[in-house]
Amino acid sequence: MVSEKGLAQPDCAILTGVTASGKTALALKFCALHPELEIINADSLLFYRGMDIGTAKPTEHERSQTKHHLIDIRNPDEAYTAGDFAKDVEKARAEITAAGKRALIVGGSGFYLKALIYGLWDAPPTDLDLRTRLEKETSATLYARLLAVDQPAALRIGQNDRYRLVRSLEIFELTSETPTELQSRQNRNPNSRFKLLVLDRGTDELFSRIEERTKNMLVLGLVEEVSAIRKSYPTSRALDAVGYAQVIAFLDGTPPPGRKLNAGLSGLTSEIELATRQLVKRQRTWFRSEKSAHYFLMDQDSKPLWQNLSEIYGVKP
Repeated sequence: MVSEKGLAQPDCAILTGVTASGKTALALKFCALHPELEIINADSLLFYRGMDIGTAKPTEHERSQTKHHLIDIRNPDEAYTAGDFAKDVEKARAEITAAGKRALIVGGSGFYLKALIYGLWDAPPTDLDLRTRLEKETSATLYARLLAVDQPAALRIGQNDRYRLVRSLEIFELTSETPTELQSRQNRNPNSRFKLLVLDRGTDELFSRIEERTKNMLVLGLVEEVSAIRKSYPTSRALDAVGYAQVIAFLDGTPPPGRKLNAGLSGLTSEIELATRQLVKRQRTWFRSEKSAHYFLMDQDSKPLWQNLSEIYGVKP
């Protein structure tokens, strides 16, 4: 699709936003009314098999109603890079188009979405010896080191994502340039075929939804899920993710330094809720920095959001 000015018009929506904003429910509702659509997942944890409860993964029934791509494509201990994601999205879009359907991309992982929207930036390949050395350091040490040389990257990544902390320091040691410096030379013109639609909610409402979601996950068996994944994939870095990391600490009996927790599941619940609120803060920072984003506050902006989706796919609102 090309505009009168000769510019490519968006032909695929990226429905993203902060955790617990309601992305999945909205996407499923829209696709139920438009069966010509198929969903491509852009949530980094939904790529992994067995990580179901802690990710609020769409159920088998939901996936039977609308076909989903890029869910359960890796084991939890297997690497899946932003480059892999960008290539797999294009492959999935080609398959969907060949079947006479349209793609809707759904998920909130900014690191992967950035690779899709702007393309990949030039980073050096992994150095196994250097990575092995960095892996021996604690997450706190890695974070402090990255904070000293590349504060924007450190604040964006956070203290719990060991993989990206290691990768960032690896890039710095190999190139003498920080990830932020390398990314600054990346193409800054977003791919016009995508339209980035960002969902959020009022903070009080969002935090209430996070509390309810956390309680439901624990009732459904999040602790048991983490135990099973850890037993089968003890080296999985996916277990460093919010929710999973807090359960690991709970199982190991290692409370966070400087905080006294309530005993049992009450303390675990509060830790997951706190970590999720901190994740929301980082997500909001990323989305606010994204110049191509269009923002919608649920539920008050439901009508313009629906209108945007309808226009992209050429259907009636």
